[in-house]
Amino acid sequence: MASITFEHLNKHYPNGFVSVQDLSLHIEDGEFVIFYGPSGSGKSTILRMIGGLEEITSGKIYLGEDLLNEISPRDRSLAMAFQNYMLYPHMSVYDNMALGLKLRNLPRVVIESRIKKAAEFFNLSDVLDKKLRIVTDTQKQRTALGRAIVCHPQILLVDEDFARQNDDRRKEMLHDIQKINEELYITVLYATNNIEEAKSLNKRIIYM
Repeated sequence: MASITFEHLNKHYPNGFVSVQDLSLHIEDGEFVIFYGPSGSGKSTILRMIGGLEEITSGKIYLGEDLLNEISPRDRSLAMAFQNYMLYPHMSVYDNMALGLKLRNLPRVVIESRIKKAAEFFNLSDVLDKKLRIVTDTQKQRTALGRAIVCHPQILLVDEDFARQNDDRRKEMLHDIQKINEELYITVLYATNNIEEAKSLNKRIIYM
């Protein structure tokens, strides 16, 4: 687990638009925190700055005691679940989940162990060998989450567009990320523009 701390965080764009203005906030180890606000309020931008997908205009972001401003995106101990799953339909569920681990050149026995545990966690054991294009949308969504957790991140960032499907799959996704938070003790930051959804999760809400 790890805490996240923002110190006077700002994001200004060249056209003059201010997305995030002087944000100072501390998120505890293992918390599930919701960023709620309308489109353009900066909630997704905050997640993207944590992940290194957006440059920080000024201010600091700490992961525990580590200053993320000085750490390259690929070396940050976090995982992101954004709009595009970035999965490969011609590959199996197993290979999709293992891709990041293979890029890190981890031993095969470690990769197999982690994939097995993730598959059991997400109830994907029976479809590991199936091509991604033939599994259900729920299984694709869980494959994306499985690929995230096998890297053992300290933080999971989830953008509302990750759950852009129908209401049933959105509820399944919310159940899955709560399970990740509660059973794997991974800190979760979730951005949404649905206030009823935000309240239903019964977690700390940051209003943007």
